[in-house]
Amino acid sequence: MNFIVIGCGRVGAELSYRLFKNGHQVVVVDSDKKAFNRLHPDFRGRAVEGEALSSDALERAGIDKSSGVAVVTNSDTLNAVIGHTIRMHYPNVKQVIVRNYDPSMREMLEAFGLQIVSSTAWGAERVQELLIDPSFRAVFSAGNGEVEVYEMFISPKWDGMNISSLLDGCSNTICAALTRAGRAELPTPDTKLKDGDVLTISATLEGVKALRAKLQEGKEA
Repeated sequence: MNFIVIGCGRVGAELSYRLFKNGHQVVVVDSDKKAFNRLHPDFRGRAVEGEALSSDALERAGIDKSSGVAVVTNSDTLNAVIGHTIRMHYPNVKQVIVRNYDPSMREMLEAFGLQIVSSTAWGAERVQELLIDPSFRAVFSAGNGEVEVYEMFISPKWDGMNISSLLDGCSNTICAALTRAGRAELPTPDTKLKDGDVLTISATLEGVKALRAKLQEGKEA
């Protein structure tokens, strides 16, 4: 597939190399020629110097044949304008992903209806989770961390209890799967838990807090 990465900062350079290593055709656009020095020595994509708001730069980057564009400069305002411009004037581009650098600017980006990724918000959310309780392992993050999928281990205290008892009172929490002896299944609320089971839970941060508190009560009982 053909991708364009706009902004060759740390995120842009890393993203470009990852896409290239996965076999995609990649073009990196930046207004500062020196920014391309951040690209990995093995990167074999193209580098286009120019302002991304210029149709000339976008056309030289091959916007007409692009499958997707990632706008990852350090300016949220610039990212919003570029992302909106591409979406309005280049309908052939199926995916336009925009980086949110400053969390305080997130609502502005959302107002444009853009698909955003906030590395700052996601990183802070993940560090908070690890500080609170590393026994909950996040395996997938949706959006910018508002909903995540966790793996958690069932302790002996909950052996014989059913899933509905475990999740009772824990709003914004859904059990997606149960793994026992290496075999996964879709559990029902009446499924009995066993010591050593691994539950895959989808939850918000509030839901995980409630579940952690309940598990802690079980340990202390």
